[in-house]
Amino acid sequence: MSQLGIILQARTGSTRMPEKVILPFYQEQSILDLLLEKVKKLGVPVVLATTVNPSDDRICVLAEQHGVPVFRGSENDVLDRFIQAARQFGFSKIIRVCADNPFLDLAGMQNLIVEFSNSNADYLGFQLAGNKPSILTHFGFWTEAVSLDALKKAQQLTSEKLYHEHVTNFIYGNPALFNVQFIPADPLVFSRTDVRMTLDTPEDFEIQKEIFATISKENPNFGIPEIVSWLDQHPEILELMKKEILKNQK
Repeated sequence: MSQLGIILQARTGSTRMPEKVILPFYQEQSILDLLLEKVKKLGVPVVLATTVNPSDDRICVLAEQHGVPVFRGSENDVLDRFIQAARQFGFSKIIRVCADNPFLDLAGMQNLIVEFSNSNADYLGFQLAGNKPSILTHFGFWTEAVSLDALKKAQQLTSEKLYHEHVTNFIYGNPALFNVQFIPADPLVFSRTDVRMTLDTPEDFEIQKEIFATISKENPNFGIPEIVSWLDQHPEILELMKKEILKNQK
């Protein structure tokens, strides 16, 4: 029986906005607090994978407060960090979560877990218009799933820095070598190019902090429909997002 687990990657040493995942984001909670609370609802084992850098000690303390075990590995070779974390905790199938996505969609994640549990795919992700994997977009709504075997194969096949920094890039980029499958993204956002809910910059942080607080008041259990509806009522925010998308092309 293959063991499926969630590995949430987080560190404080971001280039564009250091410490973004541990700064107060909503009612004194950080993005990492919110994400740990969210993924724990899924009833799947969760591990936080951070780096051996002493500056990430604070991330470990935070995970401990949430009762989530921690794995510490390479700062730059994130691929190796995932492989070692999965080995240590006995995961053969991994749901990969990035800590810079405060609007992670829980319904999408549940769907991914069910699909991947019953699949022989090496990689399973969400796909948008133009066959674009969601990981290459600015949405920040979805996670991706990958097998430990595929990660180990990628590690053996490439030593390119890019592919060791970006865990799954080599896998979904080489469908001839791996069994790569996709789920179509929510029709509400499938063809949109103006929504940016991933968080990389101080500008993203301020925009998203406001959105999160406002929508949470209206509906604490909001999902993609509520976010899209709110954004469409606030074209000035969509304009700010478009600027950030242009500045931070993926």
